[in-house]
Amino acid sequence: MKYRVATPSLNLRDVPPMMDNSTILADIPFRHTVKLIDKTQSEWWKVKLLNTDKEGFVCAKDLELVDETIEKNSEIEIPNFEPNIKSSLDSKEETYKPIGNTTIPFRDVTSVESKLASIRKIIDTLDVSNSFRYQKDEADTYCNIYTFDYCFFTKVYIPRLRWTDKAIEDLEKGYEVPLVFDETVRPYYSNYLYDWFLESSSKFGWQQINNVDELQQKVNKNGGVGIISAKRFILNKSGHIVVVVPETESEKAYRENGKVIYPLQSQAGYDNYNYFSEQRRDWWANKDPEKGYSAAIFYYHD
Repeated sequence: MKYRVATPSLNLRDVPPMMDNSTILADIPFRHTVKLIDKTQSEWWKVKLLNTDKEGFVCAKDLELVDETIEKNSEIEIPNFEPNIKSSLDSKEETYKPIGNTTIPFRDVTSVESKLASIRKIIDTLDVSNSFRYQKDEADTYCNIYTFDYCFFTKVYIPRLRWTDKAIEDLEKGYEVPLVFDETVRPYYSNYLYDWFLESSSKFGWQQINNVDELQQKVNKNGGVGIISAKRFILNKSGHIVVVVPETESEKAYRENGKVIYPLQSQAGYDNYNYFSEQRRDWWANKDPEKGYSAAIFYYHD
């Protein structure tokens, strides 16, 4: 049976910590999946991190059962690296890993009020406008990395990595495949993310929304997470993805006749904004064959 980490992170220990004599082997990130080996001890279960050789004990109450009737192909685990200190806001090193900074808050899902307050703290702390991690350079822009980080800390899942075809072939044969960036796994770029939302996101709790007015209302009312994902006409050019965020006293969506026309968003890209609405208007509706987008979709997660 497979279980998923239901807390911001979970310690994998060599033995159950009955007498404070255990050693932490790994910090398992939120939403990472483990395979159950033994649960003879009611509070501490022995598990294995899939696609690694790591085994140990975790606190059972911090796991949730994976419904394998919904999530098929259960033996091929979604590739995820553990958070790493080298992955940081002031560096572009190892951006394919979750940020290993324990001072960055996670979304507090205790109540709507706590969700809204903690989302503001996440946006302020990630500080996409200024953090070096997200600044464009000669190689690329980094909308996908910022969106992944935002979703990671708000406790909703989007993929950062995908297995290569060769890795999938080996996994289907039952082989253990190590996570090696650019060898066995490659990044999910924004055009791929557009396809992932349409094909797979519902399995992870995402709901497609008809328009930006409805999306902004849901994000505001529930303290949830909104996404606008747009796919390019020319697929070898970067698509774009942004998060739609709750309005604050000072940061607002743009409305006409009471209806949201440009939602309140946060993004990395050619220009980075902690918050914006009117500055880029309805960028997702740009149909210029060279610079625009063939299609755009709106998604929400509570």
